[in-house]
Amino acid sequence: MAENKPDNMASVSGTAAEKKVSHADHHKALDEKYPTKRGFWDVVAKNGFLLLTHIFCDMKCIGKENFPKNNPYVVASNHQSYPDGVLIIDYLPKGHFKWMCCLAASDLETDHGKLGRLIMRVGRGIAVDRYGNPVRGLIKAKKEVEQGNICFVFPEGTRTHTGKLAEMKDGASYLAIKANVPLVPVYIAGAYQIWPRTSKHPHPLNGFHRRKIRIYVGEPMYGKDFDNDAHKMTEALSEWMHRQEDMYWDPETNYDRKRKS
Repeated sequence: MAENKPDNMASVSGTAAEKKVSHADHHKALDEKYPTKRGFWDVVAKNGFLLLTHIFCDMKCIGKENFPKNNPYVVASNHQSYPDGVLIIDYLPKGHFKWMCCLAASDLETDHGKLGRLIMRVGRGIAVDRYGNPVRGLIKAKKEVEQGNICFVFPEGTRTHTGKLAEMKDGASYLAIKANVPLVPVYIAGAYQIWPRTSKHPHPLNGFHRRKIRIYVGEPMYGKDFDNDAHKMTEALSEWMHRQEDMYWDPETNYDRKRKS
């Protein structure tokens, strides 16, 4: 038995080394895969979708001047529907789209068919395991932001089930603080009424009436104003989001009234 022990130890050591190499190869493959590559036809699909959205919906952006003129920065938005990121893209400063990437749930690639994979490519998605450890995705996103990219993050982690805001996680604030870039808050109103997660297809029309989508862009937030504390920054982000929700949740009934008051 004693004679076999060194061989067993060598075998265990070899297995550990193989696992380490395999683990490193896996991380390298992920680094090469994400952000996902955006192709010519993905851009065509994005432009076609936005054209149809403007035709069939009444979509406007309030506060788009709050987007920084220079990248990089982080965009933190509520999440009402599948194409929320694409809706925001339409109002980015000229030239910023090519720098845009996003944190996206890994199951968007695997469980949501062709539409999910298309959204992943258009958004240059960085996959995050929302049911496991999201740290690796955040680290990858931080590297991308430090290289000049703009990263979209949906702090609720998933599309709303009710149309109302859910609890927000610290990922967007953490990313902005660690990369030392502005965090731009965005609130989308009306997208849930058009395309809730319970519907397979959007419903932009109510009879002959075009439903409204309103996108509100707030003033950038900076980590230094919150002691570089991600949780404090997220609390401020959440408060801003809830103020927008209280005023603008249903643009069909409250947009014109609130703007005139």
